[in-house]
Amino acid sequence: MKLVTFAAGDAPRVGVADPEAGLVRDAGGLLPAGTGLLDVIERWDELGPVLAAGAADLPAVPLESVRLLAPIPVPRRDVFCVGKNYREHAAEFGRSGYDSPSRSEELPDKPIFFTKATTAVIGPDAEIDPHHGVTSELDYEGELAVIIGPGGRGISRENAYQHVWGYTILNDVTARDLQRDHKQWVLGKSLDTHCPMGPYAVTADEVADVAGLELETTVNGENRQLALVKDLIFDIPDLISTLSAGITLLPGDVLATGTPVGVGIGFTPPKFLRSGDVVEVAVTGLGVLRNRVA
Repeated sequence: MKLVTFAAGDAPRVGVADPEAGLVRDAGGLLPAGTGLLDVIERWDELGPVLAAGAADLPAVPLESVRLLAPIPVPRRDVFCVGKNYREHAAEFGRSGYDSPSRSEELPDKPIFFTKATTAVIGPDAEIDPHHGVTSELDYEGELAVIIGPGGRGISRENAYQHVWGYTILNDVTARDLQRDHKQWVLGKSLDTHCPMGPYAVTADEVADVAGLELETTVNGENRQLALVKDLIFDIPDLISTLSAGITLLPGDVLATGTPVGVGIGFTPPKFLRSGDVVEVAVTGLGVLRNRVA
């Protein structure tokens, strides 16, 4: 099932999307009043079957006629992210001079976690604020993101996928100069509007082979990134088990799994984003996340 959050009146609404038919169905009539997608994920055992049984009978409107928001417009806490989790990207980042403390191209021996502020989250087709005067080195990072279902702590590799509700696409927009100059990642990763997410939240049952998913990022139609999820250094079970070892994961938590080679700082000279640039991140079966730099 592909679920969306869309703007309607005073409050966002949960919808069931059918991208192939170009339709979306307002699921409000099947859900308790005021229910958002985060609530749906938290109560999936109860509400999932209701949506599965009744969605086809709901009236449909053209998908292009609604304004999609991020699937979870306001996450309950910061988005978890992973740095240097594709081999070739780890090398390009090491060569770039933006890593700290050195230009090492060595692969990490443990996952590198950081977070993005919830206020950075925007939806598909929303504009990315270039923050002129704050940063002059804006970069893109297309990523597959995992949405946690049942929460927990001390989750084993073997049980990790039992805690995955589904998947979405995320663009880890980064102010590279802030990342470099402050010698940490949170500030350079968390500027407002620098976490585009969507367009859909896709339930795990629709993704038969996560490792086989292909991720592609283009800027103004030019291919920049192309990789398979199987190329992750630390796979999804690794990430969930490591993160949850001492941190309780909660339903609806978002975990971005890392970006492949081809980011702006990997080119000579670097290809930073400019006002008017359009970034599209596509993942097999998950749609296309499109955003323009304002």
